[in-house]
Amino acid sequence: MSDAIHDYILNQPETIQPVLEKVYDTIHGAIPGAEEIISWQMPTWRKRINLIHFAAMKKHLGLYPGPEAVEHFRAVLEERGYSYSKGTIRFPYDSVPLDLIAEIAAWAAENQSN
Repeated sequence: MSDAIHDYILNQPETIQPVLEKVYDTIHGAIPGAEEIISWQMPTWRKRINLIHFAAMKKHLGLYPGPEAVEHFRAVLEERGYSYSKGTIRFPYDSVPLDLIAEIAAWAAENQSN
């Protein structure tokens, strides 16, 4: 984990730090070799372009994989009852789906970094 992302997580409320660490581990594992930086004040993975970000919000985790990824996963998001908008997915902290986040991250890396 980069120092910047580590600091980002440590600067969040203690109650959500474990969730953020799991999300970090999930994305890190799904996009091997991607550069890990802070961009737009969020943990970000990039391969020539930004692929995916996440951010700790007051009541939810924001995941930012871009509009193409949100559209690709829209049916799953609707089926599972997750809130989303163009380029943004919101997961309540008590039900962050690491399996789905891994799928979204891998899809973003495969389809947006070419």
